[in-house]
Amino acid sequence: MVSPAMLSSALANHLNDLWTCDTLDKARSFLSSCSGPVSLHNFVGGKYIAPHGSSAKSSQLNSFEPKTGRLIYTLPCTQPDAVEEAINNAKSAFPSWSRTTRAERSATLRRVSELLQQNRELFAVWESTDQGKTLERARVEVDRAVSNFSYFSTFILHEQTAARMIDGVALTYEHRSPAGVFALISPWNMPLYLLTWKIAPCLAFGCTAVAKPSEVTSMTAFLLGGIFQKAGVPPGVINIIFGDGATTGAALVASPLINGVSFTGGTQTGIAIRRLAAHQIGKHLSLELGGKNPTLVFADSMEPSVRERTIRVAAMAAFENQGEICLCGSRIYVEKSAYSDFVREFTAYVKEKYIVGQTVGAVASIQHYDKIRRYLELAVEQKATFHLGSAPPTLHEDGTQGYWIEPTILTDVAKDSAIQIDEIFGAVVTITPFDNEEEGIQLANDSEYGLAAILLTTDGARMRRVGEQLEAGLVWVNCWLVRELGTPFGGMKNSGTGREGGEHSRDVFTVVRTLHLPAY
Repeated sequence: MVSPAMLSSALANHLNDLWTCDTLDKARSFLSSCSGPVSLHNFVGGKYIAPHGSSAKSSQLNSFEPKTGRLIYTLPCTQPDAVEEAINNAKSAFPSWSRTTRAERSATLRRVSELLQQNRELFAVWESTDQGKTLERARVEVDRAVSNFSYFSTFILHEQTAARMIDGVALTYEHRSPAGVFALISPWNMPLYLLTWKIAPCLAFGCTAVAKPSEVTSMTAFLLGGIFQKAGVPPGVINIIFGDGATTGAALVASPLINGVSFTGGTQTGIAIRRLAAHQIGKHLSLELGGKNPTLVFADSMEPSVRERTIRVAAMAAFENQGEICLCGSRIYVEKSAYSDFVREFTAYVKEKYIVGQTVGAVASIQHYDKIRRYLELAVEQKATFHLGSAPPTLHEDGTQGYWIEPTILTDVAKDSAIQIDEIFGAVVTITPFDNEEEGIQLANDSEYGLAAILLTTDGARMRRVGEQLEAGLVWVNCWLVRELGTPFGGMKNSGTGREGGEHSRDVFTVVRTLHLPAY
């Protein structure tokens, strides 16, 4: 799958070995057989290229396997001159790609979708290895990546536009065209799924792109280049470069040749992106940022007929993917009359179902391990009650034990504690009682973030009444993380700006003009 262009034949063969690793055992065997870490290369102009120019002289970045702490690959910290080269490739490819028919683009995306499906297990294995998540969770995310390309490949075949008649004066209609070259920047928690969530609509609507995955989890993005080669995506339409945010990401976002940015990641990085692009008024920005999401549990949802569902949904929303999902419900508020029962049964359920090394993976990096550890040490200092979990030990510098943190359930956490306020982004939840509906809504909304919320109740009127008052872009009632890809995805307050999904993605990746034709 890997083009040998600009690579030695020995290295190309070495990298092709990655494509044989469709089981965890094969991946472990391959990594153990390597004399050193695998070297990842940028995918620019339809081929893999070794670092050159100032990028060749810059220091390489290291990426470690979360489950073992061992170094498994290196990647370039792409420097501004090489970033600009990738952007120029995308710019050169834009005129031709933007003029392709919808049917042609649809067929190309369909081939990408099919190739991902054919290589489902391989991508799941490397996603699990690289990010630390369980193989089962990785399979779910590969399936969603497949769906991203499949969905947008058909969406563009059925687009509608608006036409209006001004009686006796003019006919007006809206015309959309591709916006240009985009920077697509994705995070480390769902590397393949969230990267393809950006690439699929970008290409579908006729734009070209330079994508930058997180330097912590770049392996599946690297392999994705091979999929694009085999699918026949024209050179330069999609380019994938590696590096950190301060050097590579900043150069990418700030370039005047970039017409738009779709970013998923932390709020502080989102603020930095807005500052870098502030003087470029016409640059499209879609920023999906952090969340400290509430789960509201009303007493009626703890009735015998629905109690199991309530506990299951709350636990899934808290601990799926080690809590490393921006949509996780990490602040649980429970109506006081059901509080004691919920805490007891929720703790028992999590202890039974969420087991480290089996259904709970390792956290993504030693840096993130240390961040979560510091919050749990603070919980000890503040005398919070640990119903499950504990403050994990400090790891040795090499982190050779792996980055494992057991699910943690806390009560008696003060409202103004950093544990209650900050996005910890790990398998850590707080449970707090509330007296009535009004207080529950107030507590849920008492956050700088507004990405998602989970509402657990059997009262149909409350579902609407409370759901419409929650300050969150996405509200799930008695369920979590179910999505139809046409619905708007994004947050309120400091959780971002803009929406993506279906027509909302079209708004991001196209520009609209209104034509007025005289009626006479």
